[in-house]
Amino acid sequence: MTRLTSVLLACAALALAAAGCGSSNNGSGGASTSTATSTPAPSSSGGAVVIKMQNIQFDPKAVTVKVGQKVKWVNEDTVAHDVASQSGEQIKSPTFGHGGSFEFTPTKAGEIKYVCTLHPGMDGTLTVQ
Repeated sequence: MTRLTSVLLACAALALAAAGCGSSNNGSGGASTSTATSTPAPSSSGGAVVIKMQNIQFDPKAVTVKVGQKVKWVNEDTVAHDVASQSGEQIKSPTFGHGGSFEFTPTKAGEIKYVCTLHPGMDGTLTVQ
């Protein structure tokens, strides 16, 4: 019985140590706001930045790219979406369904606020440097 208790305690200690790894609590309380600095989205081959459309949201919601860097929106939802700019450089995609995509290459620096015109509240920001 003592050996079993020792093994269980060792496993519990390992689990607690593993749970603590990777924590990034920097005193901000863990809350994120829409004013947070945007980060580059995952890149696909060829240096294009990929923004997923899933759960009726853009993921990531805020992305920073360079002038001339291709941006690709990929629809992973079961419903159709589009991409249309509200401010900044002009973006207007056709409506496209699951598995479809739309690409855009910004030609000037600035902030582009965009939406899916089919789903109110589905919006994002593209910061072009």
